[in-house]
Amino acid sequence: MSMIDSSTAPHGVDRKTTAEPAAAATLATRSLLAAAAIWSTDTAAVVQPDASAPAPVAAEPADKTENPEPAAPAVAAENPEPAAPARALRPSEVMARFKSFSSSDKRAAAAAPAVPPAASQPRAWPPPKLSLALQGGGSFAAFTWGVLDRLLEEPGIAFDTISGASAGAVNALLLASGFATGGREHARALLTHFWNRVVSEATFRSLMLIGGFSPASSAVAFGSSLRSRQLDPVDLDPLRHALAMDIDFQALRSLACPRLLIAATRVRDGRPQIFRNIEITPDAVLASICPPLAHCAVEIDGETFWDGSFGANPPLLRLVQEQAAADVLVVQVTPSRDTFVPVTGAAIDRRLDQITANAALNTETAALEWARDFSARLQALRIHRISAEDEIDGLAQRSAADLGRGFITLLRDRGRDAADRWLGQSAAARAGQRQAQPVMA
Repeated sequence: MSMIDSSTAPHGVDRKTTAEPAAAATLATRSLLAAAAIWSTDTAAVVQPDASAPAPVAAEPADKTENPEPAAPAVAAENPEPAAPARALRPSEVMARFKSFSSSDKRAAAAAPAVPPAASQPRAWPPPKLSLALQGGGSFAAFTWGVLDRLLEEPGIAFDTISGASAGAVNALLLASGFATGGREHARALLTHFWNRVVSEATFRSLMLIGGFSPASSAVAFGSSLRSRQLDPVDLDPLRHALAMDIDFQALRSLACPRLLIAATRVRDGRPQIFRNIEITPDAVLASICPPLAHCAVEIDGETFWDGSFGANPPLLRLVQEQAAADVLVVQVTPSRDTFVPVTGAAIDRRLDQITANAALNTETAALEWARDFSARLQALRIHRISAEDEIDGLAQRSAADLGRGFITLLRDRGRDAADRWLGQSAAARAGQRQAQPVMA
């Protein structure tokens, strides 16, 4: 179709001039390539219109005479022979040229320097908006308490989305509830009050509140003041009451509350169930911290649940899908490494607990690592990690049921120190981390 409509073309101007079909063919070729590039997930591969190419415009008549004489073509002094006019490409020819893109051309294009992803560009630090993925791990989650306590001291950091499972879910809810009802300082006070109460009581209920019961923990020391008979393992009412003392569940639905993703594990198929702000109730939290060997499965709307650490610890893929921040911080508290081979029953159970707790996180991290090669959005996303085992020697030999004040204080202090170093790291160090670990920095 002509670029100049017959009803608007100036009198005496031919609609089938040589320049017009050539311009139309050029635009058609670019449109075809752009349409084909849409299938690429890399936004740098999309063909953009050439800004230097003149857009076709309606030609103005030389004068107002009824029979204007065509203007003589300009002749260059060095090339007296006029160049042959470009022939318009038929649609079949455009498609044929597009299909003739050979494998050698593809290899050459792949070898060409790519446009650097947004992740390699300088950004503000500390990040102005941050999402958090908080792993569960019994008393080890006191390390997360220290990390959050330090992050809340930074007024320039806003929290976008927070995910968690088991004790990580409790920390997430304490942070979100405190933030929604009284701001940063109230969130810090709420976390401090909860963990001090857990240590002071050191009861079986305290252990249940952080998801710290396991076959391994039943065979090791729980702490000097632990009194396991103070709670019936199948009686959930004291746990609901304890949660209601510290968490304002109504505030989780307010606009001031960060987005929450709390994981539990469905008993019938082993898949993770994600509870969001409007769905989070005391029962949902009990489902996330429910150890199978401690009390019966928690039932919600006819579905039964166990501890969320079996299916998503913490939910990372779902967090990346739903959050909008440019930076995600994963706080890993359960040790993934152990230099000793366990030989006793308790040590074997403890190591199996650690492997199970990290299996889901390792799987989701590997999935993100693979997917980032196909997604420009993932390439622009920075995923960081602070790990408790990097800060405390021999953590793999410690019990996640240890509620001793000295151990909990050590975990909190090391968490604060690790977060402080993370916030204060230089731009050069962060760039080196991204090169070594593109997904987990």
